[in-house]
Amino acid sequence: MRGVAFYSGGKDGLYALYLAEKSGIEVPYLLALKTTIGLSPHWENFGALKTLAGVMGKELLTFDMANGSDALAEFLGSLGVDYLIAGDVLLEDHRVWVESLAERAGIKVLEPLWGRNTLDLALEMLREGFEWAIIAVDKKKLPKEALTYTFSSENDLEEFLKAYSGIDPIGEFGEFHTVVLASPLFEGRFKLAVNSFEESERYHWVRFGLEET
Repeated sequence: MRGVAFYSGGKDGLYALYLAEKSGIEVPYLLALKTTIGLSPHWENFGALKTLAGVMGKELLTFDMANGSDALAEFLGSLGVDYLIAGDVLLEDHRVWVESLAERAGIKVLEPLWGRNTLDLALEMLREGFEWAIIAVDKKKLPKEALTYTFSSENDLEEFLKAYSGIDPIGEFGEFHTVVLASPLFEGRFKLAVNSFEESERYHWVRFGLEET
C-alpha cells in the first residue's frame, strides 16, 4: 500500500504520516497546497518545508489551489497511490472535502487522528518524540508573544495551556500553526532561525529557516 500525505511541516500532518507508516503504508509523496484563501504562514516558509522533506527522504509535491479541487483530484489520481493521508482531528468540513477529493481520485482516505481528544493527542505526540514550535498565531486568539514557543516536553505543554487558557492543546481551531523540529520520521533535531516577525490580516507569523542542533 502506498500513500500521499497532505503536508505543511506542521505537527498534525506529520503525526498522521508517522501513524500511516507505522501501519505499514509506504508514503513516498508529501503534498503542499498553495491556498487561495489568504496568506499561508506555511507556504511563506517553503524553504523549511523542503528541508524537512529532504531529511525524511520524501518527494515534495506542490499544487496551486487556484486550479481548483477537480484538478487536484485528477492530480492525486495520477500518482498511483492507494491512500490520501490527512491530519484532521475535529474539523468536519475539511474532512468532508478530503473524502470528496479521494473519491474523485479513486483512492481511499486515511485520517488516523480523527475524533481524538486533543489533549491526549498532544501528550501522545510528545511521548512519541515529536517536538514543534509555533510559527503563526491568529491575532484574535493569541498574542504575538506566543510566536516561537516550543513544545519539547509535557511540561512545555502544561505551561502553555496555563498561560493561554481556553486555547486548544493542538490549535485545532486555528489558534496557532506549527513546524516540527524533531520526530521519529527523521534523525537529528532542528531549531528555528527567525528572520523576521510579520503581520497579515489574520496572523502574527514568522519568516524562518531551520538549523540543525
